[in-house]
Amino acid sequence: MEFRLLGAVELWDGDRVLEIGPPQRRSLLTALAVDAGRQVTLETLVSRVWGPVPPDRVRRSLQAHVARLRRVLADGDTGANPMRLVHWAGGYLLEADPDAIDLHRFSRLVELAHDPSRTDADRLALLSEAVGLWRGEPLGGLPGEWAARMRAGWQRQHVDAVVAWADAKLRVGEPRGVIAPLTELLAEHPLVESLAAALMRALHTAGRTAEALDCYAAIRGRLSAGQGIEPGPELRALDQRIRGCVPAAPAVAGPAAVAGPAPVAGPAAAEPAADLPAAAPPPADPSAAGPRTAERPAQLPLDVPGFAGRADELARLDEILDAADGRPAAVVISAVLGTAGVGKTALAVHWAHRARNRYPDGQLYVNLRGYDLSGSALSATEALQGLLIGLGLPPARIPASADEQAARYRSLLAGRRVLILLDNARDAEQVRPLLPGTPGCLVLVTSRSQLPSLIAAEGAHPLSLDLLTPADAEQLLARRLGPGRLAAEPAAVEEIVTRCARLPLALAVVAARATVHPQFPLATVAAELRDARSWLDTLDGGDSATDLRAIFSWSYRQLRTPGARTVFRLLGLHPGPDVAAPAVASLAGLPVQQVRPLLAELARAHLVVEHVPGRFAFHDLLRAYAAELAAQTDPEPERTAGLRRLLDHHVLSARAAAAALYPDADLAAERTPAEGVVVVDFADRAAALTWFAEEHPALRSATFAAVRAGFDSHVCEAARSMADFFQRQGRWTDQLALQDAAVAAARRLGDDAARARAHRTLANPYGRLGRHGDAIRHFAVALDLLQELDDQPGQARVHRGLAAAW
Repeated sequence: MEFRLLGAVELWDGDRVLEIGPPQRRSLLTALAVDAGRQVTLETLVSRVWGPVPPDRVRRSLQAHVARLRRVLADGDTGANPMRLVHWAGGYLLEADPDAIDLHRFSRLVELAHDPSRTDADRLALLSEAVGLWRGEPLGGLPGEWAARMRAGWQRQHVDAVVAWADAKLRVGEPRGVIAPLTELLAEHPLVESLAAALMRALHTAGRTAEALDCYAAIRGRLSAGQGIEPGPELRALDQRIRGCVPAAPAVAGPAAVAGPAPVAGPAAAEPAADLPAAAPPPADPSAAGPRTAERPAQLPLDVPGFAGRADELARLDEILDAADGRPAAVVISAVLGTAGVGKTALAVHWAHRARNRYPDGQLYVNLRGYDLSGSALSATEALQGLLIGLGLPPARIPASADEQAARYRSLLAGRRVLILLDNARDAEQVRPLLPGTPGCLVLVTSRSQLPSLIAAEGAHPLSLDLLTPADAEQLLARRLGPGRLAAEPAAVEEIVTRCARLPLALAVVAARATVHPQFPLATVAAELRDARSWLDTLDGGDSATDLRAIFSWSYRQLRTPGARTVFRLLGLHPGPDVAAPAVASLAGLPVQQVRPLLAELARAHLVVEHVPGRFAFHDLLRAYAAELAAQTDPEPERTAGLRRLLDHHVLSARAAAAALYPDADLAAERTPAEGVVVVDFADRAAALTWFAEEHPALRSATFAAVRAGFDSHVCEAARSMADFFQRQGRWTDQLALQDAAVAAARRLGDDAARARAHRTLANPYGRLGRHGDAIRHFAVALDLLQELDDQPGQARVHRGLAAAW
């Protein structure tokens, strides 16, 4: 039997095709085949087949489809490679030979081809077989968001495999055989620079140098017209080599020389960016003064003080690293997995600091916020933007779409040795666009999920973290409290370790408590844990219940000032990934100078951490506890007033920053801030730009918190104040999300002027992304509203935008 996914979805038994059934049944079999040999939970299957809003009685439908699939598989079980559907507690598993599923066979062949010990002929044979498995668009005919995400990811892998196959053909002296396939594939993916480079190499090696230079000119024109950018350094260097600057080689392997900086757009026009024609390149901000191609990122968070234990896990990571160094063709991915608070990030950061000298081109770090309680997990586009900036690409030169961003990211990593730490991933789909496409880099992922498809499809090395051993737990306490203090009270130490469930986060909080009170016997600390009667409820899909609430509660109660307790509770309402002192002051209704010592007190108690100077964050379990405390302690009107002050702070500070950056921008009228709101002042454009760069994730999260809380006027004003920054920085997806929210908010408010402005502003990023039909639709709605309002300057702006879109 053979199940084919790399084209139309088909199940073959020998030379006959078995009838699977309707699209949902084919989607179900596909959802199991992607993770063949591994259990897939019912929740995952429902999400993959029916999407985020499944119909009623969906599990009964799923069971009916499973029963029919079993009959189909049994009908085909007539020879070798049978497939069987097995029920496990909470899910199903497809038993199948991986080679009987073309996706897994493709991945295995590509991995084998990367073995540096193979000859060029062997590598070519493997890649030829892998590329030959593709029969068209993968998952052909399957509907749904999950299928679309899978399809996009596999197509990127296909492109990379075709490029590797073409280079292998060149190395064995067969350039003419790759020109037609590369030309056809480049027509499907006209902005993928690695494809253009492979075609240029083949044309040049085949003696068709003029066509190779035409190919470069064509993709350069497409990039310039569509994105306002120049080709990347690898493609520019190849063009120069072909022109004779460097003698040509049959196949250009390894990193290309970095060419000179590409032209950058001139100074910002006086007209607000939100009104620029949709086809024009964005004006440059001071942050976009040209590519910083020599950037060597060093983004790792501080190493964990007092790190203890995990010797086996550290040794395993060292083994993975040694294997990566021994196989230079491999991109090695390691997934550190485990429950909340078990120390995944601590282990990953600590080991990354140990290994960083072996990655001389730098270290990248991004917190994907996969389990953020506000639901604001980082999208691929947001993560790629941060990684590209870390690699030296100015924001205004970042491509518009996620696919193009991923391609540029892979290009910038090509030939470099960079360690990439992707922290707190939700699932494999969130990780895949962030993987490099060439040898040399190592990716380390932390997640609460098992990431089975990342393990199956990308060859990730799983490393599951359990609770600390009793000995390691005691070592953690000894590192923080000193071995003498532990030796004096062994029974108390044993009880503390037991009651903390050997969870590193709980032990760290206990150690902080004991450190702050060195005069307390450890027996007193153990007694406090013993007497606690409250527990944190089980969090997020099966994390083990522990006594964290009890531990957090006495850390909270021991705060010396009532103000620190109030600030901690209210921080549970803050929606962003981190927060600065002025926002905290507004949330609490206190002056900034009064809030700073309170934040310092929280940091000393390890209830928050100042992870970068002036910005504070805390673990999501602590956030859950703080929000729970606020709900129990602070009346609802006080919580609502705190959120309103926070939103006032964000909206009014964003307006002040926009006015400093773009004096002629069409901004919202000043609102009167609630009492206790701190509004940031900006001395110059540089200060405003820095503030926007630091605050825009919190601003974005706060805007969607305003949507959930029903503060529609704040939504409209925040989107309006951030429009120019997002436009000029090239943050098109941010612009889309916020303006779409503003359209809905203005409609609820019945504010036609705000609706017209939001529709007009929303049209611009659609134009930047090449979705001109959507741009025209929103411009048309804005024009109708502005004609009713008799707003002639607004109509003029819309007509100009329509002209550009047409």
